[in-house]
Amino acid sequence: MNTPEDARKYAPATQRNCQPILEVLLKVLPESGTILEIASGTGEHAVFFAPRLSPRKWLPSDPNPQLRASIATWAEHFPSENLYPPIELDASSPTWSVEAAPFANDLKRSPITAIANINMIHIAPWSACLGLMAGAGRILPSGGILYLYGPFKQGGENTAPSNAAFDESLIAQNPEWGVRHLEEVVAVANAQHLSWKQTYQMPANNLSVIFERDAKLE
Repeated sequence: MNTPEDARKYAPATQRNCQPILEVLLKVLPESGTILEIASGTGEHAVFFAPRLSPRKWLPSDPNPQLRASIATWAEHFPSENLYPPIELDASSPTWSVEAAPFANDLKRSPITAIANINMIHIAPWSACLGLMAGAGRILPSGGILYLYGPFKQGGENTAPSNAAFDESLIAQNPEWGVRHLEEVVAVANAQHLSWKQTYQMPANNLSVIFERDAKLE
């Protein structure tokens, strides 16, 4: 149980997937720059990844103030020099907070070279996925990486009975939620100049899906 002054929240899946995700991130992330995490949730991923991905910097974000408080409190318990304080950011917004002052100025020394998004697009309206791809297309430099993690349908079907049951439970909670079709996600990414690079099979029938920002015209 959390004490009244302890705002930390816990996501059981984080303890299971943090190490496998880290192993993929170490393979695909640029060697420097800031990694912007969209929908950081509890903050458990942020405090695990940041020290292990140094010298890269890790910038957590979430639109939910209670989750930003959780992220900040986790960071107090597990401080890391390369972990930024959490910022407010809604993936579906047409302009992200990191694109405006003061964040844009603060990030000039270590610009965003990658975006990480873990377990969001199936627990959010489709507009969040559209906004994520649009934002990544605007912000990432040529060769920048977008990392997605979660369950996906492939070939129009769920890839396991557990994913099908999960999909049904999500839709029952909110008709705008649900396990997404990987092919549709790739198509939306392509429209924002993000090319599919690789897919990794992950534990519990999840995938790591890697996109790379195409060369930008000067």
